[in-house]
Amino acid sequence: MARVKPKRHNIRVDMTAMTDVSFLLLTFFILTAQFAKPDVETITTPSSISEKLLPDASLMTVLSTTDGRFYFTPVENGTERMALLDNMGKKYGMKFTNQEKVAFTKVQSIGVPMSQLKGYLNLSDADQKAFKSKTGIPMDSTDAQLIDWVQQSLAVNPDYKLAIKGDTQTKYPKVKALFEGLRDIDFLKFWLITSQEGANQ
Repeated sequence: MARVKPKRHNIRVDMTAMTDVSFLLLTFFILTAQFAKPDVETITTPSSISEKLLPDASLMTVLSTTDGRFYFTPVENGTERMALLDNMGKKYGMKFTNQEKVAFTKVQSIGVPMSQLKGYLNLSDADQKAFKSKTGIPMDSTDAQLIDWVQQSLAVNPDYKLAIKGDTQTKYPKVKALFEGLRDIDFLKFWLITSQEGANQ
């Protein structure tokens, strides 16, 4: 009786195809993942038991340091950032070059008065990253530029959301001035960024 040879399957081809697919998926996730950017200043947020998550899109952020300096982070959309810069320029009688507008689309946060903004935007990328503001964005009863940033952002897109991240050591009068400024433009809903209670700071 003739012996029948078992059919051999090319397992190497199947495994190679699976490896290729796995590699493609891994590459896709790496390229599309968005990693949280570190803050421009070290901030220790107060703790809470809230587990609510911040919205992923259309989020602008105000950062308050221990000594009461304010930074403003616009939404990530480059086109809308340019529109915001145009709005602020009109309000303060300033014109920005195309190079400055492109630079504005890339900045992490703004932490200077409008009078210093053009100089900041003309710094190299490395100098911008190393830059530490001595004043922050003005926010008091006589000069509320921070509120102007929020208001002109909302003029670009009224659906923007706002999150405020303050240090536990920030003096209350500074935060109060911010809240009152937001109240004055009738912007009453925003998020306060906290750390999970019991988590390491």
